[in-house]
Amino acid sequence: MPMPFTTAKVLDAVRKSPGTRVKVAVTDIDGILRGKYIHKDKFASAAESGFGFCDVVFGWDSQDVCYDNTSLTGWHKGYPDAIARIDLGTQRTVPWDDDVPFFLGEFIVTDNGKEMPHPICPRQVLKRVLARAEKLGFVPMCGMEFEWFNFAETPQTWAAKKGVGPEPITPGMFGYSLLRANASRPFFEALFHDLGGFGVPIEGLHTETGPGVFEAALLFSDALEQADRAVLFKTGAKELGARFGIMPSFMAKWSQQYPGCSGHIHQSLSDGKKNRFHDPKGRHGMSKLFESYLAGQVAVAMELAPMFWPTINSYKRLVDGFWAPVKPTWGVDNRTASFRVIPGSAKSTRLETRCPGADVNPYLAMAAVIAAGLDGVEKGLKLSAPPISGTNEGAENIPRAPRTLIETTRIFKDSAVARDWFGDAFVDHFAATREWEWRQWLDGVTDWELKRYFEII
Repeated sequence: MPMPFTTAKVLDAVRKSPGTRVKVAVTDIDGILRGKYIHKDKFASAAESGFGFCDVVFGWDSQDVCYDNTSLTGWHKGYPDAIARIDLGTQRTVPWDDDVPFFLGEFIVTDNGKEMPHPICPRQVLKRVLARAEKLGFVPMCGMEFEWFNFAETPQTWAAKKGVGPEPITPGMFGYSLLRANASRPFFEALFHDLGGFGVPIEGLHTETGPGVFEAALLFSDALEQADRAVLFKTGAKELGARFGIMPSFMAKWSQQYPGCSGHIHQSLSDGKKNRFHDPKGRHGMSKLFESYLAGQVAVAMELAPMFWPTINSYKRLVDGFWAPVKPTWGVDNRTASFRVIPGSAKSTRLETRCPGADVNPYLAMAAVIAAGLDGVEKGLKLSAPPISGTNEGAENIPRAPRTLIETTRIFKDSAVARDWFGDAFVDHFAATREWEWRQWLDGVTDWELKRYFEII
């Protein structure tokens, strides 16, 4: 959790920092970190009243192409500056950037002089869910795990290859390999040391099955801090990788040949004193609260799927027998289930939601799974579905998840649960951005099509 702070202490630390720069950043809809440097003499006023940041970050896609179907921002609004409010509690320094002070921000809007959260700001969407959790008396605690592939590429070499044939940093399928980890030892050390110094502590790091693939588990924390860490982890890994000529990729599935990349989310609910998921007398050590939370995810998580499967590529990961769960199932310490109950001590009992991929916007993915769980708590849902066993045994009659972004987006847009927890403005805007993403895919001509049809047809 962030250390207690005061505005005076933060401003004093910035004034005393070396250099003249302060780095500030926000995320766009896709979870890409967008930021700028500001002069530290300007920082005091920015910390007090916010700073201007073009609202195009909510009006364009990952390639900076502007949406043509959104209403809250767009050409028709002229892309004015929105107000980004700095969260002083996110104070960090960047070890690999001359220890420049760093802060995360979030967007606000004003109405008759009153400040309100921006309805489509991803960090504000998560905070809206967490505020509702607080009213219920709970603090969601989370930990994220990321799998990602690493390539011996630079932006220049990758551009020259025209998006085909990236070279992994190591060959073979060696999960938990100390040999392969040692081959990338300087990068491993930088991830542990420099990201730890950046306020993104890694609990565990190892190789996964696949050429050049790693998995990192971030140290457990409250949900907002965890989402901040997850956002910073992805960008930090990319910046550190560049130092060693390594290009990390968090896309969900880069090759049909290999397993995809997950973004698992571990969760529990605290009342400020103890883990409310733990009950040694309960079924599988689960409290009734835990059962209702899990029942909520089983019931409605798939309605929120675009928030944790946000890209065209997300759905290429959802292949039977390739580790990624494809049905809304639960099991006890079963990695083939979407929702893995992990029984343990009073501190360690938790739920691992294994649906999300590494391509998530962490704020939105975390908001989705927590909202689904808390919806079950609010409604007092009973966990009636039996757990699966073995490799999806018991899931035969459970419908699998849709295989395309447009299918899940249509379900999401019509979801009463999504509108209740995230608001109409966000649901309509986010659905429009996913519809846009789908149209770009429809217009694209892929190398698969060229290989299949170019000569023969």
